Amino acid sequence: MSSPLENLETQLEMFIENVRQIRIIVSDFQPQGQSVLNQKIQSLVTGLQEIDKLKSQVHDIHVPTEVFDYIDQGRNPQLYTKDCIDKALAKNEEVKGKIDSYKRFKTHLLSELSKTFPNEITKYKALRGGE
Repeated sequence: MSSPLENLETQLEMFIENVRQIRIIVSDFQPQGQSVLNQKIQSLVTGLQEIDKLKSQVHDIHVPTEVFDYIDQGRNPQLYTKDCIDKALAKNEEVKGKIDSYKRFKTHLLSELSKTFPNEITKYKALRGGE
C-alpha cells in the first residue's frame, strides 16, 4: 500500500495531466469536441474531489513558506533544500573557525599564564583534568 503522500502525488499528477489535455482541447476547440471537453472537465472536478479527500491524510505535513516563495519566483522548490544545506555548511565552517580560534586562544593564554602564575596554572590544570 502506498503512503498518503504518494497517493496525493499521484492524484496531483493526474490532475495536472487532465489540465494539460483540457488546454490542448481548448486551444484548438472544435464544436464536435464539446463532449470530450465536458468529460475532461468532469474528470477535473472528480480529481479535485479526490485531492480534497486526501487532505485529511496529509494535514500534519508542514511546508516552509520559503518553498512557496521559490515556486512563485519560478524556481525549482527542490533548490530550497540544497540552499538550506549550503547555508548550514557555510555556518558550520564559520562556527568551526571560531571554535578553532578559541582553542588556539586558550592554549596561548594558558601558556602565557603559566609563565606568570606557574603554581596557579598547575592547580587549575589539575582541577580541569590535565588540560
